[in-house]
Amino acid sequence: MPTTVAIIGAGPLGRWLALAAARAGFSVLLEDVMPHNLHHALELLRLELGPAALPAVTFVSTIEDAVHDADLVIDCVPDELESKLEIFWLLDRMAPPRAVFATPTTRLSIADLANCTYRPSQCIALAVEASALAAGSSKTILLRTAPQTSPETVALLDRFCRRLGFTPTFEPDPAGLPAS
Repeated sequence: MPTTVAIIGAGPLGRWLALAAARAGFSVLLEDVMPHNLHHALELLRLELGPAALPAVTFVSTIEDAVHDADLVIDCVPDELESKLEIFWLLDRMAPPRAVFATPTTRLSIADLANCTYRPSQCIALAVEASALAAGSSKTILLRTAPQTSPETVALLDRFCRRLGFTPTFEPDPAGLPAS
Protein backbone atom coordinates (compact mmCIF):
# COMPACT_ATOMS: atom_id res chain seq x y z
CA MET A 1 0.00 0.00 0.00
CA PRO A 2 1.44 3.40 -0.84
CA THR A 3 2.05 5.66 2.07
CA THR A 4 3.30 8.71 0.18
CA VAL A 5 1.33 10.03 -2.77
CA ALA A 6 2.71 12.76 -5.03
CA ILE A 7 0.16 14.71 -7.03
CA ILE A 8 1.52 16.74 -9.90
CA GLY A 9 -0.75 19.67 -10.66
CA ALA A 10 -2.87 21.56 -8.11
CA GLY A 11 -5.74 22.47 -10.39
CA PRO A 12 -9.28 21.29 -9.53
CA LEU A 13 -8.51 17.58 -9.98
CA GLY A 14 -5.18 17.75 -8.14
CA ARG A 15 -6.77 19.63 -5.24
CA TRP A 16 -9.59 17.11 -5.02
CA LEU A 17 -7.19 14.14 -5.12
CA ALA A 18 -4.98 15.72 -2.44
CA LEU A 19 -8.03 16.22 -0.23
CA ALA A 20 -9.32 12.68 -0.79
CA ALA A 21 -5.89 11.09 -0.24
CA ALA A 22 -5.26 13.12 2.93
CA ARG A 23 -8.70 12.15 4.29
CA ALA A 24 -7.86 8.50 3.53
CA GLY A 25 -4.71 8.76 5.66
CA PHE A 26 -2.01 9.13 3.03
CA SER A 27 0.92 11.50 3.24
CA VAL A 28 0.45 13.82 0.23
CA LEU A 29 2.89 16.01 -1.66
CA LEU A 30 1.07 18.45 -3.93
CA GLU A 31 3.10 20.17 -6.65
CA ASP A 32 2.32 22.95 -9.06
CA VAL A 33 4.54 25.44 -10.84
CA MET A 34 1.80 28.08 -10.56
CA PRO A 35 1.81 29.60 -7.04
CA HIS A 36 -1.86 30.63 -7.29
CA ASN A 37 -2.88 26.97 -7.81
CA LEU A 38 -1.04 25.99 -4.63
CA HIS A 39 -2.66 28.92 -2.81
CA HIS A 40 -6.15 27.78 -3.90
CA ALA A 41 -5.28 24.25 -2.81
CA LEU A 42 -4.09 25.45 0.58
CA GLU A 43 -7.33 27.39 1.13
CA LEU A 44 -9.51 24.44 0.10
CA LEU A 45 -7.62 21.97 2.26
CA ARG A 46 -7.58 24.33 5.24
CA LEU A 47 -11.39 24.62 4.99
CA GLU A 48 -12.02 20.93 4.42
CA LEU A 49 -9.42 19.30 6.65
CA GLY A 50 -8.95 21.86 9.38
CA PRO A 51 -5.59 22.91 10.77
CA ALA A 52 -4.95 19.64 12.62
CA ALA A 53 -5.07 17.45 9.51
CA LEU A 54 -3.44 19.93 7.13
CA PRO A 55 0.10 18.66 7.89
CA ALA A 56 -0.83 15.49 5.95
CA VAL A 57 -0.33 17.60 2.80
CA THR A 58 2.99 19.19 1.88
CA PHE A 59 2.95 21.89 -0.79
CA VAL A 60 5.97 21.93 -3.11
CA SER A 61 6.91 23.89 -6.21
CA THR A 62 9.12 21.36 -8.04
CA ILE A 63 8.40 17.93 -9.42
CA GLU A 64 11.65 16.65 -7.93
CA ASP A 65 10.59 17.66 -4.42
CA ALA A 66 7.17 16.06 -4.93
CA VAL A 67 8.32 12.66 -6.18
CA HIS A 68 11.56 12.20 -4.22
CA ASP A 69 10.01 9.75 -1.71
CA ALA A 70 6.74 8.91 -3.47
CA ASP A 71 5.25 5.44 -3.68
CA LEU A 72 2.48 6.57 -6.03
CA VAL A 73 2.62 9.52 -8.43
CA ILE A 74 -0.55 10.86 -10.03
CA ASP A 75 -0.12 13.49 -12.70
CA CYS A 76 -2.91 15.98 -13.23
CA VAL A 77 -1.46 17.71 -16.26
CA PRO A 78 -3.67 18.38 -19.31
CA ASP A 79 -4.83 15.28 -21.17
CA GLU A 80 -2.69 16.07 -24.22
CA LEU A 81 -0.03 13.80 -25.68
CA GLU A 82 2.85 16.29 -25.43
CA SER A 83 2.04 17.17 -21.81
CA LYS A 84 1.72 13.53 -20.76
CA LEU A 85 4.91 12.48 -22.57
CA GLU A 86 6.86 15.30 -20.96
CA ILE A 87 5.59 14.54 -17.47
CA PHE A 88 6.20 10.79 -17.83
CA TRP A 89 9.75 11.53 -19.00
CA LEU A 90 10.39 13.78 -16.00
CA LEU A 91 8.76 11.45 -13.50
CA ASP A 92 10.67 8.45 -14.79
CA ARG A 93 13.96 10.22 -14.16
CA MET A 94 13.11 11.79 -10.79
CA ALA A 95 10.91 9.29 -8.93
CA PRO A 96 12.36 6.38 -6.97
CA PRO A 97 12.38 3.03 -8.80
CA ARG A 98 9.50 1.69 -6.67
CA ALA A 99 7.12 4.53 -7.63
CA VAL A 100 3.98 3.71 -9.61
CA PHE A 101 2.63 6.24 -12.11
CA ALA A 102 -1.10 6.79 -12.53
CA THR A 103 -2.46 9.23 -15.07
CA PRO A 104 -6.02 10.45 -15.60
CA THR A 105 -6.74 10.09 -19.32
CA THR A 106 -9.68 9.07 -21.47
CA ARG A 107 -8.04 9.82 -24.81
CA LEU A 108 -4.47 8.57 -24.62
CA SER A 109 -3.04 5.08 -24.60
CA ILE A 110 -1.44 4.06 -21.32
CA ALA A 111 0.44 1.39 -23.29
CA ASP A 112 2.08 4.10 -25.40
CA LEU A 113 2.85 6.31 -22.39
CA ALA A 114 4.22 3.36 -20.40
CA ASN A 115 6.55 2.44 -23.25
CA CYS A 116 8.21 5.85 -22.88
CA THR A 117 9.46 4.91 -19.40
CA TYR A 118 11.95 2.51 -17.89
CA ARG A 119 9.11 1.14 -15.74
CA PRO A 120 6.21 0.23 -18.05
CA SER A 121 5.03 -2.39 -15.55
CA GLN A 122 4.36 0.42 -13.05
CA CYS A 123 2.07 2.57 -15.22
CA ILE A 124 -1.73 2.65 -15.18
CA ALA A 125 -4.46 5.00 -16.40
CA LEU A 126 -7.42 6.39 -14.50
CA ALA A 127 -9.81 6.25 -17.45
CA VAL A 128 -12.34 8.74 -16.17
CA GLU A 129 -13.08 12.33 -17.02
CA ALA A 130 -11.18 14.55 -14.60
CA SER A 131 -14.28 16.68 -14.00
CA ALA A 132 -16.37 13.61 -13.09
CA LEU A 133 -13.69 12.35 -10.71
CA ALA A 134 -13.29 15.71 -9.01
CA ALA A 135 -17.05 16.18 -8.74
CA GLY A 136 -17.42 12.77 -7.11
CA SER A 137 -20.29 12.03 -9.47
CA SER A 138 -19.31 8.36 -9.75
CA LYS A 139 -18.22 5.84 -7.15
CA THR A 140 -16.84 3.53 -9.82
CA ILE A 141 -13.49 4.23 -11.41
CA LEU A 142 -12.13 2.54 -14.51
CA LEU A 143 -8.45 1.70 -14.43
CA ARG A 144 -6.89 0.91 -17.78
CA THR A 145 -3.83 -1.31 -17.88
CA ALA A 146 -1.06 -1.66 -20.45
CA PRO A 147 0.00 -5.18 -21.48
CA GLN A 148 3.07 -4.72 -19.29
CA THR A 149 1.23 -3.47 -16.19
CA SER A 150 2.22 -5.74 -13.32
CA PRO A 151 -0.21 -7.44 -10.95
CA GLU A 152 1.48 -5.50 -8.11
CA THR A 153 0.63 -2.19 -9.81
CA VAL A 154 -2.97 -3.30 -10.33
CA ALA A 155 -3.23 -4.38 -6.68
CA LEU A 156 -1.72 -1.12 -5.41
CA LEU A 157 -4.19 1.00 -7.41
CA ASP A 158 -7.07 -1.24 -6.39
CA ARG A 159 -6.29 -0.68 -2.69
CA PHE A 160 -5.65 3.04 -3.20
CA CYS A 161 -8.96 3.61 -5.02
CA ARG A 162 -10.90 1.62 -2.42
CA ARG A 163 -9.42 3.72 0.41
CA LEU A 164 -10.61 6.81 -1.47
CA GLY A 165 -14.12 5.32 -1.60
CA PHE A 166 -14.17 4.13 -5.21
CA THR A 167 -14.92 0.71 -6.61
CA PRO A 168 -12.27 0.13 -9.27
CA THR A 169 -12.89 -1.83 -12.44
CA PHE A 170 -10.09 -2.81 -14.77
CA GLU A 171 -9.77 -3.21 -18.52
CA PRO A 172 -6.83 -3.53 -20.87
CA ASP A 173 -5.84 -0.52 -22.93
CA PRO A 174 -7.41 -1.11 -26.36
CA ALA A 175 -4.35 0.44 -28.04
CA GLY A 176 -2.14 -2.14 -26.32
CA LEU A 177 -4.09 -5.15 -27.57
CA PRO A 178 -2.83 -7.15 -30.54
CA ALA A 179 -4.88 -6.74 -33.71
CA SER A 180 -7.30 -9.61 -34.30
